[in-house]
Amino acid sequence: MKVRYFADTDTLLIEFRDSPVAETRDLDENTVLDVDADGNICFITIEHASQRAGAPQFSYEQVSRIAARSNRSL
Repeated sequence: MKVRYFADTDTLLIEFRDSPVAETRDLDENTVLDVDADGNICFITIEHASQRAGAPQFSYEQVSRIAARSNRSL
């Protein structure tokens, strides 16, 4: 997965897989979902990302399977 923020256009692009896009779906006027021929998500594009998604502030945390299970029981 790759996350890119383009400050000049205030656009956030999240790439889930590098596959040919078969269909583009407008989720709303500022959010686009691109899927491959099998319906798998390839990209999500968010316009006006600083207002709508908190970009460019971004954090990433990989959670281990054991930690995820422990959090479910809370």
